[in-house]
Amino acid sequence: MHLTLLDTDNPEQQFPAVSKALKNPNGLLAIGGCLTDTRLINAYQQGIFPWYNPGEPILWWSPDPRLVLFPNHLHVSRSMVKTLQKQLFSITFDQCFTRVIEACAAPRSYESGTWLNEEMLEAYTQLHRQGIAHSVEVWMNKQLVGGLYGVAIGQVFFGESMFHTETNASKAAFIHLTQHLDTWGYHLIDCQVRTEHLISLGAEEISRQHFTKLLRQFCPQLPPANAWKK
Repeated sequence: MHLTLLDTDNPEQQFPAVSKALKNPNGLLAIGGCLTDTRLINAYQQGIFPWYNPGEPILWWSPDPRLVLFPNHLHVSRSMVKTLQKQLFSITFDQCFTRVIEACAAPRSYESGTWLNEEMLEAYTQLHRQGIAHSVEVWMNKQLVGGLYGVAIGQVFFGESMFHTETNASKAAFIHLTQHLDTWGYHLIDCQVRTEHLISLGAEEISRQHFTKLLRQFCPQLPPANAWKK
């Protein structure tokens, strides 16, 4: 198999079928192209997302299996229930998208850099301006201490990245979001690839074929008008 080279000047160019993605590295499908809103929306609807290091061309991925969470399968541990009952955090939606994505882009103590470069920041900020990308903010004593962002298309939420500066803040953001997505009638949260952190919250791995079938079913469905209004 070979990678498809995408045209930088043609954001409407079709991606190859996800079944053509490489097995090693798992899910690498295409290279190049651009991060316009048209390209990104097209990618997500097909189960494809960009991930690449600074200085590299854009790499497009569709791994198999895929980690997902069905909102009604959310698992909250007893210890986390106790933490949330203390009401240490207040949580909002879409109040400071830029601050959240910049915090997600900040290098972690255990990493030497970040994959969220300026091109990515601008691309997702543009999606936010269109009401497609959303943020969840976690506050403690009026300070932003955690959050996450992702892309919402139809009744599917595609999680991208999260951060925290206080213990359990990003977990609180994810739990709060998932509970609201369930209330709003969302059917699926894309978590991309396996992490034990997300598995502990109820996420599970499904085949890429099953995942893309769910996307075809739920991406065209509109969420209720009250979604993201809190």
